[in-house]
Amino acid sequence: MTNIILLGPPGAGKGTQAGKLVADRGMVQLSTGDMLREAKTSGTEMGNKVAEVMDRGELVTDDIVIGLIEEKLSSDEGNGFIFDGFPRTLGQADALNALLARMGQKLDAVIELVVDDAVLVNRIVGRAEEARAAGQPVRKDDNAEVFGDRLREYYKKTSPLIGYYYHAGDLFRVDGLAEIGTVSAQIAAILDQQE
Repeated sequence: MTNIILLGPPGAGKGTQAGKLVADRGMVQLSTGDMLREAKTSGTEMGNKVAEVMDRGELVTDDIVIGLIEEKLSSDEGNGFIFDGFPRTLGQADALNALLARMGQKLDAVIELVVDDAVLVNRIVGRAEEARAAGQPVRKDDNAEVFGDRLREYYKKTSPLIGYYYHAGDLFRVDGLAEIGTVSAQIAAILDQQE
């Protein structure tokens, strides 16, 4: 079983690569947003806690998120897990390590999709222009200014995690702007080395 974290700014291709890992390796993508929405409607004890907090318009605590992740890890589904959107802080990284250790598992790799910000902004803005030209809906944050703000917020929150996992020897960097197949091959090579 292989457990990984995918890091990378918005638009770097994390969703695409996670989808390929799910299809090719039978891994399970654990998106905190998806897990919270699923839990809210599940009717379980944990789900009721999530619904209560979300209905009050508050942020869900780290303890609740760790509890949801523990439920998923206990399910024995899939061939490892892809953590998507978690951890976001050093406290969450420590909590995830403790949870994995308690369950007799470990984190095998943290894969950072490295991008050139200017190229990424141009890619996102170009994607929006293509959608507009085709008469398709355009995300409101697919403009240079808003997307730039999202990038700055991402780096502000993620920089400590990159240092944390680099120091632990778990960080692997991949060129997120390469062709999708090239990125997938680089990720596959990293995971094959960890098995």
